[in-house]
Amino acid sequence: MSKRLAYLEKATAAGSTDPFLWYGLALEYRSLERNDEALATFTKIRADHADYLPAFLMAGQLLEKMGRIDDAKEWLNAGIAVAKKKGDSHAQSELESALSAL
Repeated sequence: MSKRLAYLEKATAAGSTDPFLWYGLALEYRSLERNDEALATFTKIRADHADYLPAFLMAGQLLEKMGRIDDAKEWLNAGIAVAKKKGDSHAQSELESALSAL
């Protein structure tokens, strides 16, 4: 186990509510190809921090890689809605680009 993964698992297990730590954990799982754990972590972020935009793009890309295109589209569309609500045109553009590439 990498030191980074160990740190992130310990920090999140200790009850951290910082979405950035959870996002880091999801990305670490993804980089280790522990896709189910990565997806579960992205799902937790979405449940706990529904406006944390980076999770939508990364989860969408992960789902695409897993061959779950309909699920990827759902995540990306949800992220676009959040980006519009927040007025984040940069994130909206990235999400729309990922969606159109599917």
